[in-house]
Amino acid sequence: MDAVLWDMDGLMVDSEPLWTLAEQELARALGGTWDAQIKARIVGTRLDLAVPLILAHYGVAATPERVAATADGLLARMVELYARDDLQLLPGVGSLLAALADERVPMALVSSSYRVLVDAVLAGGGPFSVTLAGDEVEVGKPAPDPYLLAASRLGVDATRCVVLEDSPAGVASGEAAGCAVVAVPSVAGVHLAPGPRRLVVPTLAGVTPADLRALV
Repeated sequence: MDAVLWDMDGLMVDSEPLWTLAEQELARALGGTWDAQIKARIVGTRLDLAVPLILAHYGVAATPERVAATADGLLARMVELYARDDLQLLPGVGSLLAALADERVPMALVSSSYRVLVDAVLAGGGPFSVTLAGDEVEVGKPAPDPYLLAASRLGVDATRCVVLEDSPAGVASGEAAGCAVVAVPSVAGVHLAPGPRRLVVPTLAGVTPADLRALV
């Protein structure tokens, strides 16, 4: 195992409830009610992919101007929510981060969230040699580009990396890049099955570096 590549929202920190709050507010503004169906479709994707799906779901024309304005409003609301909320690490994250750091395993944070939100989460620092935000890659998850770029910046072979993800889009991105994946579903309606080089667990509690190496 050459490196471990971490997703952020819903995998490392419990930020999905904040996204859901902002998305519920947006749904009301669009004249509808937020539901698990659209949440499951957009989880783990960038705003430029998620917002057109949201608008279409509520019967609103996804013109470039409407998409841009909606994305800007959603991002501004998330900045407010991140600033006022004390985001907590999800179960097992702290111990796995520490164990990997003790073993000097290179790590990267690879998020679909934009840089302003990544920096808010990492304000206290972290063990990551590389951090990559959603607005810093041309094509986001589920394309392989984010994980391929992170592996390249670490100077490692993507096929010898393990990706930690909670969403179908993130899992697809990691696997398309050739990485092994640990999937930790965090959103209702999201179901991920185990497979070759894919471990599915309810939380990262009890997951060790040896477990990750076994996938590679």
